[in-house]
Amino acid sequence: MFSVPKDSVLISDGGLATELEARGHDLSGDLWSARLLMDHPDEIIAVHSAFFESGSGIATTASYQASFDGFANHGMSGAEAEQLLRRSVELAKTARDRSGGTGWVAASVGPYGAALSNGAEYIGRYGLSVSELAEWHRHRLEVLVSAGPDVVALETIPDIDEAEALIGLVQDLGMPAWLSYTISGDRTRAGQPLAEAFSVAAGVPEVVAVGVNCCAPTDVLNAVRVARSVSGKPVVVYPNSGEEWDGDRRAWKGLPGYSGDLAARWVAEGARIVGGCCRIRPADIAALAAAVG
Repeated sequence: MFSVPKDSVLISDGGLATELEARGHDLSGDLWSARLLMDHPDEIIAVHSAFFESGSGIATTASYQASFDGFANHGMSGAEAEQLLRRSVELAKTARDRSGGTGWVAASVGPYGAALSNGAEYIGRYGLSVSELAEWHRHRLEVLVSAGPDVVALETIPDIDEAEALIGLVQDLGMPAWLSYTISGDRTRAGQPLAEAFSVAAGVPEVVAVGVNCCAPTDVLNAVRVARSVSGKPVVVYPNSGEEWDGDRRAWKGLPGYSGDLAARWVAEGARIVGGCCRIRPADIAALAAAVG
């Protein structure tokens, strides 16, 4: 049974898509890294293995942008989409077995906006109700859970409505999950105060940790403090490198701001699952593990 350590730190992995791109794969399509579930599943195993070998204790599956709608747009049936969703979990398990058999598999459940492939996950407020969002997520989540991950990563969630929808689903399924918002400054991407956002998970036993991901490293420390005080739960954090994506040039700009020193401060404030998101590579996770281990 997955559990978050109280007095130590669990190292998560880094940017799966980043590492796949570094290995020469073009992820510019609307399926993003989920395309390789069809085309190059061996490459997904290789990247999971690289993160395990760098010190990560969690492999986060290649299902973030996988959806029934997205697969259908590529001519795939519902049964084929189910097979690929399950495969994402199976590939992470295979990597774990090849890397010594220890560690956890987190089934990635990205937001509705990720499936739109237009950056909506960094805005939220899709115009859908909580019940409509729950209906959209339900079958995907059921299929991922059926594949037997250790925990579900409800990640890069931009607003409270979607968090409420997903929390209701993991309660229905009785599945442990962490809830991780994408934020800007001291608010969700949809503009809601963090205290309000984290409070929706308070008192929900299925949510084993709350926190933030896919955000600037400089936004993490305050989020850790708020998440811990409001939710009473362990805190999970895995920000980006600090560089920013230039959509017009289709390139990253700026300088990285992610460091072991910053991570040590997050841990001192109560973070218990720490890793990285976009632009965080296995060498960065190794440095992180050395800094906080």
